[in-house]
Amino acid sequence: MKLLEAENIYKTYRIGQVDIHALQGVSVDIDAGEFIAIMGPSGSGKSTLMHLLGFLDTPDKGVIRLLDKNVTMLKEEEYAFLRNRVTGFVFQQFNLMTRSTALENVALPLIYSRNQTEEIKKPLEMLKQVGLEDRIQHRPNELSGGQQQRVAIARALVNQPLMILADEPTGNLDSKSGNEILAIFKHLNEKGMTIVMVTHDEKVGAVAERIIRMQDGKIIADERKSNPKQPLIAPSEIFPENEVKNKKYSLKEFQEHFKQAYRMIMSNKLRSALSILGVLIGVACVITILALGRGARQSITEQLSRLGSNLLSVRPGSTKVHGTAEEAATRFTNEDARAIQETISGVKRISPQVTGQGQAVYGNKNWSTAVLGVTPAYASMKNQEPAMGRFFTEEENLSRRRVALIGKTVQRELFGEESPIGKTIKINRINFQVIGLLPSLGGGGWHDQDDVVVIPLMTAMKRVQGKDFFDQIDVEIETLKQMPEAQEAITSLLIRRHRLTPDRYDSFNVRNFADIQAALTSTTKTISILLGCVAAISLLVGGIGIMNVMLVSVKERTREIGLRKAIGATPRDILMQFLVEAVVITFLGGLIGIFLALGLSWLIAAIAGWKMIISLDAFLLAFLFSAGVGIIFGLWPAKQAASLDPIEALRYE
Repeated sequence: MKLLEAENIYKTYRIGQVDIHALQGVSVDIDAGEFIAIMGPSGSGKSTLMHLLGFLDTPDKGVIRLLDKNVTMLKEEEYAFLRNRVTGFVFQQFNLMTRSTALENVALPLIYSRNQTEEIKKPLEMLKQVGLEDRIQHRPNELSGGQQQRVAIARALVNQPLMILADEPTGNLDSKSGNEILAIFKHLNEKGMTIVMVTHDEKVGAVAERIIRMQDGKIIADERKSNPKQPLIAPSEIFPENEVKNKKYSLKEFQEHFKQAYRMIMSNKLRSALSILGVLIGVACVITILALGRGARQSITEQLSRLGSNLLSVRPGSTKVHGTAEEAATRFTNEDARAIQETISGVKRISPQVTGQGQAVYGNKNWSTAVLGVTPAYASMKNQEPAMGRFFTEEENLSRRRVALIGKTVQRELFGEESPIGKTIKINRINFQVIGLLPSLGGGGWHDQDDVVVIPLMTAMKRVQGKDFFDQIDVEIETLKQMPEAQEAITSLLIRRHRLTPDRYDSFNVRNFADIQAALTSTTKTISILLGCVAAISLLVGGIGIMNVMLVSVKERTREIGLRKAIGATPRDILMQFLVEAVVITFLGGLIGIFLALGLSWLIAAIAGWKMIISLDAFLLAFLFSAGVGIIFGLWPAKQAASLDPIEALRYE
């Protein structure tokens, strides 16, 4: 039965400017069950012929038929299928996976096979067949040369191929080990296995039943000693007629990719650690910066919300000096406040204020603090409802009662852990009864917003500070849409009331807190984006490091890539393997980066007191970004690996 036929085959290689005619019109047929030795001197074309018969290469001219089917111009995926299921390779250099055990090496072709049943039983059976059942967990460096070649033979047999192709299988072995390998081949052939062996050794070739001699790319002799044996496997069982199917991607192969990625990382710990470091720094920066940005925005929102919503703040402007004469800023009176309340459309309520410094004393403790005189409307307008006690009433304000609310800082300095409610303190030597504790506002820059005492407006003006004007008037507007119109109306009203000339328009100003909030939020967002870009750049730098590692890995593992292709791996399989390795590195970097970001966020919050908000979407963004970096920067090395020619890869030193 004709298993394989090559008809009028030509193959030319170009080395520099020189064309090497490796094969010139070679025709040969191989029957199932034959033991063939292809012999000849170096450069005669025998290895090239074997590569063509084993579907590792394609001819420039001529036809190759497998079971009478033309397989000369198949797709790469189809050639990979044939290498996996039709041929089994045994190489002079053994070509074993150095980081894998004997059992794993033998099982490797099954990963790329359509039929993965009994995947553990089969390798064990093959190792037992070559006498290595007690070496299944040994790695190649723990085996002798003869034992390594036996592992290679077991690997070639594991998929029950139609034929074994052996390229100088005894070339790197001593005579004893070489004879043992030849005995195995002889035994396999007696059972019906088709064997094609390339050798230049006459003693080795004498074992074969048929010898094909080559010289200068041509067959010069074809000697047959005996008829072929009965085939070990019926060709129809392994390669049905007219059926060359693309291999489907399997879970087992995916698991193998992860296993190889782990081994690659562990075998190059320092290099992998440096690559992971670049990614984890980028991920940690992205998450931490997003947490910082969110925390800053929320802090600004909370602080501005404490100032009240829909607020306009009327304040004196700058003081001008003309020569020796000083021109004071505009001073606001009760009549100004009343005019704003009564004449401006959309005004909900107002709260005039006076400010100053005072010395607060309780027992033997004293504290210099800010004293703020306000009306009862201040509490609801500024979200300053007392955390303890109560706010003063309008009647207490008009009657100039000596009552006060104190901030957290004043409470701590004067009372410690003692409750201040009902206690009497002195402010500038005037007794005040503490009736409430203000909610904590926290620090704002260098200013402690909790270091304040709030007293009734009229009490502050007449009893404490002796003022007949307001330092500030807060105006609450009904709706946000009315604020710009109200702001213009208040400005016009005060210009008219104080008869201001254009050169004195800046003697007061009307601030819109909604605009301030929007500006601060926008600024914070911009800063967060800029810092995020810096973090993203660090991720890109980490990605470049990964690409460098993967390119080096492709170089180091060129022979491994050639081996995988020789036993049935498609370009897609190789591509996926290297992509998985790149993604595993970025996955580890992203995972460690997440934990680092949590630690950094906690540290920043604890030391600096900044609010840090870490959300799930920040984790997802950083994690997906890191995975994307792995895919993007791993794609080019993976494509380079996938595009390697199996012959050149196997010859790579």
